[in-house]
Amino acid sequence: MTDASAVSAADLFDPPAVRVQRRTASSIVAAVVSIAALGGIASMPLWATQGQIRDVVELCCYIAVAQMWNLLAGYAGIVSVGQQAFVGVAAYALFIMAQLWGLNPFVAVVLAMIAPVLLAIPTYGLLHRLDGPYFAIGTWVIAEVMRLATSVFGYVNAGAGMSLRVMASYSATERAVGVSILCALMLLVTVGGSYWLLRSRYGLALIALRDNPVAAASQGVAVGRLRFLIWVAAAAGTGLAGAIYFMAQLRITPPSAYDPNWANIAIFIVMVGGLGSLEGVIIGALIYFFADRWFGEYGATYLVVLGLLTLFMALFARGGIWGLICRRVDAPWFPTRRILVEDKR
Repeated sequence: MTDASAVSAADLFDPPAVRVQRRTASSIVAAVVSIAALGGIASMPLWATQGQIRDVVELCCYIAVAQMWNLLAGYAGIVSVGQQAFVGVAAYALFIMAQLWGLNPFVAVVLAMIAPVLLAIPTYGLLHRLDGPYFAIGTWVIAEVMRLATSVFGYVNAGAGMSLRVMASYSATERAVGVSILCALMLLVTVGGSYWLLRSRYGLALIALRDNPVAAASQGVAVGRLRFLIWVAAAAGTGLAGAIYFMAQLRITPPSAYDPNWANIAIFIVMVGGLGSLEGVIIGALIYFFADRWFGEYGATYLVVLGLLTLFMALFARGGIWGLICRRVDAPWFPTRRILVEDKR
């Protein structure tokens, strides 16, 4: 065989060069929109009224809490109906540090995340042996225990609640600036952090865990440790949202701090928007927020409709609204897939 024929044969059987593509045109647009949205939230005191700032803060807290629940149920396979425990314990930690200990309230918001982490570690030790509905009921029990304990704890004024009077030392503009920046950082940590996690090697393990825990364990994924880390991370993110929400409210009571509606709202947002997707959380949060504003006056009827919508999605559209969109258009906002394409360079 001549050298020329050898080269031709090598060229014939040499596979084409490929590269991993993780960006799409839609993700680039979404990144620009996300940066603009974060900038708009952080700069709200320059263009928004106090009422608009309160509404945006509430929406941001819904997104954060729902995304943390989405990490639990959509990836780690942990269904919790007691996330309000972390909302309440972080919010009360903020009030204790700022109002009773004299710490700067904007610094106390960040430090308040320590409290839900300290609660999450022993509670997971108690609950991790339970499975399915038993685990979910256990989380609700822990939330109720925290509510009852806070209701009789005199140091935090028991059932009468607390007011964040220390915020009166700041002007309305200073409070608005602080809360707005904290909201932008919260979304960056909860949504942006989740996206970063899902694109990492731990994200591959999470996706494997979501699809088949037994198969994931057989491939070397530390299922128990990964679930524990996600549980603790979700507790910290949920607590951050609770601290920011009640800082904006300036008052807290045990029934409001440990309100089961926090878990209900998160479940509705994720189930309707799309379980296991970042895009679905944003869509579901917007739907809930505007439905609450437009139809909240109808009371129980409006809540029944939301419940039926959640049930319909669970039965007939498991992927939620985002799943229905993906059936027609492949344009992910936050892509986590790895696609091999031919490298033409």
